[in-house]
Amino acid sequence: MKIIFFYISLFTFITSAQAQETKTFKVIDSIQKNGLANSQDSLLFADAHYKIGEGYRYSILADSAYYHYHKAEQIYRKFNNKLKIAKTLYGIAVIQKDEKDFTGSEVTSVEAISLLNQLEKTNEVDKYKSFLFNNLGLVFDQLELYDESISYHKKALAIKRKLKGNTKATIDNSKNNLALSYKNSQQYKLALDFYGQILKNKNLVNERPDFYALVLDNYAHTLYLTQNEEQLPDLYLKALRICDSLNNSAASYNSIVINQHLAEYYHDKNVTDSALHYAYRAKDISEQYHNDDLLKSLLLLSKVEEGNTAAKYLKDYISLSDSLQKAERTIRNKFARIKYETNQIEQENIRIARERLWLLIISIILIVTSFLIYLVVTQRNKNKELKFIQQQQETNEEIYNLMLSQQDNIEEARTLEKKRVSQELHDGVLGRLFGTRLSLDSLNMGTSVEAINTRSQYINELKTIEEDIRKVSHELNTDFVSGSGFMDIIKTLIETQTKAYGFNYELNNKDVDWEEASNKTKIHIYRIIQESLQNIYKHANATLVKISFEVKNNVFCLTINDNGSGFDVNKAKKGIGLKNINSRVEEIKGELTIKSELNKGTTIKIKVKTD
Repeated sequence: MKIIFFYISLFTFITSAQAQETKTFKVIDSIQKNGLANSQDSLLFADAHYKIGEGYRYSILADSAYYHYHKAEQIYRKFNNKLKIAKTLYGIAVIQKDEKDFTGSEVTSVEAISLLNQLEKTNEVDKYKSFLFNNLGLVFDQLELYDESISYHKKALAIKRKLKGNTKATIDNSKNNLALSYKNSQQYKLALDFYGQILKNKNLVNERPDFYALVLDNYAHTLYLTQNEEQLPDLYLKALRICDSLNNSAASYNSIVINQHLAEYYHDKNVTDSALHYAYRAKDISEQYHNDDLLKSLLLLSKVEEGNTAAKYLKDYISLSDSLQKAERTIRNKFARIKYETNQIEQENIRIARERLWLLIISIILIVTSFLIYLVVTQRNKNKELKFIQQQQETNEEIYNLMLSQQDNIEEARTLEKKRVSQELHDGVLGRLFGTRLSLDSLNMGTSVEAINTRSQYINELKTIEEDIRKVSHELNTDFVSGSGFMDIIKTLIETQTKAYGFNYELNNKDVDWEEASNKTKIHIYRIIQESLQNIYKHANATLVKISFEVKNNVFCLTINDNGSGFDVNKAKKGIGLKNINSRVEEIKGELTIKSELNKGTTIKIKVKTD
């Protein structure tokens, strides 16, 4: 019964459009025969073609609709009636979108919007602008360019909210389209929010039951995609009951998707009988339209069915897909022939193409030129930066070499002084003590027991003194441990700066062999400590600084800790002090860690491989 009703409705639509077409051609012939074809008459012709195109569009007769829209467009362009041109282009854009000529639909929509932007703002101008943005949103949704789709749907919705009159229905349409784009882009939370806004209207089920069922199904399917299935399949079934209760083609068409969703749901739950029931029902209804919905139904059956039956439906799916693609190409070819049937339009298109080509060439030249300028400027800055870093490294090396040279001079002087003292002890005091011991040995010839004991005690004491002096002499003549010079430099730096800055320090060097470290590493360690102490003095208000050196698993570790006021690490990273420290750590291929809490102090840890 519903199928019969659908065909009756479609026949009524087509008959109405054909009657309007016949009537229009009679009027045109009458006017032309009587010589009344002035500008006003021409606009009447255009309006008649436009109305016929509208009728065929709603009757789903794309090629006939396109023909009459194009006829209307040609006449409107002669009189530069931009509003009516834009309205006609909107009808063409919708047809192109429905026939999957998405590029053509996009170009046509943009052209129509450009014409509307040249007109004074009126309610009708804004209304068609919102329709065109909505069409672009649907086009980009089909192309799976969801960010662009969402952007255009938002523009359409914003305009519709400002329109005068009763715009509730058209606003809901835009919300549904926007929610669909969010759903397709997997932004399910936003999709559910917009579907919820629409469904809040309790009267919607009475005012627009077919639309209510469509939104309810979309809402339910979004819940299914988010695996929130508490209300499923009840919402699907409710939407389907509403569609079944309505005797119109729109509700019948909407029920296809609902049946597909139910089949998908039950197939997922392994309820095979129910899945097959709704899958076949979707196929039976979609066969009336022979479009993508039938394609989806066949693919669904190939998944739900088994064995040869599944293979048959998959084969039917492939065959239908090829057939639809050929039909779409045929329609697009018809559009092309209609569009370019006059020389005037061809020349206009050539002119536009040339202008766009020149614009493209100029744009490319400007982009390439800008890019080359950017490269030159960037390279110069990099060269300056590298030169500065090289100079800085040379300066650091020179400073460190001077420091080492000064330390060597100090060490040499200390060594000479130790040798001098050693020689004095050995050649002077020790010689005299040795002579005294010999003298006492010679006097030891006395025969009395007391004399012998006394002399023996003095001799033993002198031997003890001799050994002590020999030991001191030997120690004085021994060099410092290798590498201790760098720690002396560090200690001098820390003592000098902490005294000047007015806080205490603790220095701990856990058996670090500085001979293994390169001069470059030592320079940067020296500078990092210097920079850190300066930062602590400027910002931390600390009273104690702890600095420690240690080696763990061939990794050298420097830790600097203060008990100051602390800071926000993320914000402070922009400071020049921390940038300098970070730059130096990168120079020696180290790892920098900074931890800080307000009123709890700051800890800087630097790790560098020793090999």
